[in-house]
Amino acid sequence: MRRDIFQAIADPTRRAIITLIAIQAMTPNAITENFNTTRQAVSKHLRILTECELVKKEQKGREIYYSLEIQKMKEIDIWLEQFRKIWESKFNQLDDLLLTIKKQKK
Repeated sequence: MRRDIFQAIADPTRRAIITLIAIQAMTPNAITENFNTTRQAVSKHLRILTECELVKKEQKGREIYYSLEIQKMKEIDIWLEQFRKIWESKFNQLDDLLLTIKKQKK
């Protein structure tokens, strides 16, 4: 079953994992050290993130390293951009209103 990227980032632990591996690729054991949970639980989160293609894994010797898949993160950014435009418009309207109120008080 292919999961949705938004389903993957809905979980706070998975968002924290994304933040960790955005800085550098890490092994599951290294990731687990940052959480008060089991390696098995972290592995489940990594599996979901991998299924959504938000992270990629690379075998280096006997270790597997997980790193962030930047292109997939761009999909999230593109989706959020529509809301950024709405928010900016609303904030600009609020700025205009506050400026009008301030001028009226003078």
